[in-house]
Amino acid sequence: MRSEKYEFTGHNGGVLAGRLELPEEGDPLAFAVFAHCFTCSKDFVASRTIARSLAKRQIATLRFDFTGLGNSEGDFSNTNFSSNVEDLVLAAESLAKDHRAPHIMIGHSLGGAATLAAASQLPQVKAVATIGAPFDPAHIEHLLCDSLSTIEQDGEAKVDLYGRAFTIRRQFVEDIKQQNQLPRIAEIHKPLMIMHSPTDQTVNIENARLIYEAARHPKSFISLDGIDHLLTKPDDAEYVASLLAAWTSRYI
Repeated sequence: MRSEKYEFTGHNGGVLAGRLELPEEGDPLAFAVFAHCFTCSKDFVASRTIARSLAKRQIATLRFDFTGLGNSEGDFSNTNFSSNVEDLVLAAESLAKDHRAPHIMIGHSLGGAATLAAASQLPQVKAVATIGAPFDPAHIEHLLCDSLSTIEQDGEAKVDLYGRAFTIRRQFVEDIKQQNQLPRIAEIHKPLMIMHSPTDQTVNIENARLIYEAARHPKSFISLDGIDHLLTKPDDAEYVASLLAAWTSRYI
């Protein structure tokens, strides 16, 4: 496996930092884009492990930092769900220009919701997969519950998310409330695999049911029994990658 630095321009004109994981030898069977979880990064264990595992299976995979996160330029407090969707579309378009258009889109948690929103805008994508994704982006309001009144009153607040402080502004909350995922999912018209843990404590398994019911066939559901929401154990991320590789092989 080879890992290369990869940069492209995000929705606000800033440079977004990524890593393109490539097979050690030979041409890739296909290219994929991986969207990380809310406030995570391309170097989070799930992002890194899954991308590298897919590359070992001849699927070149781009993992990148959304605007304002990790090594990417921009101010996170000025971003929202809509800007994440824009960044995802631009990542796919950049890959198409520099290498080949991605045939696979994979999203983890809120990155999964963004992937569902972006998929119908990318006609060359042949398969879409989500991992622990919320059906409605507004689901993440529960992470902000202690700060919502401050955000509404003052326009912003510092919020502790997974041990790190982030500035969340009113525009972010308003943006997630305005999303309508139901028609987006119904319009994907691509094979969809929904992966979710029945014991997910962050995004309830009910979200997987709602996504499945909104999607059209062909669609699949895989239960990630005993796996935590963030896939913090490398072995769990490797397992997810092996399932992804087996499923996508039919479409590449």
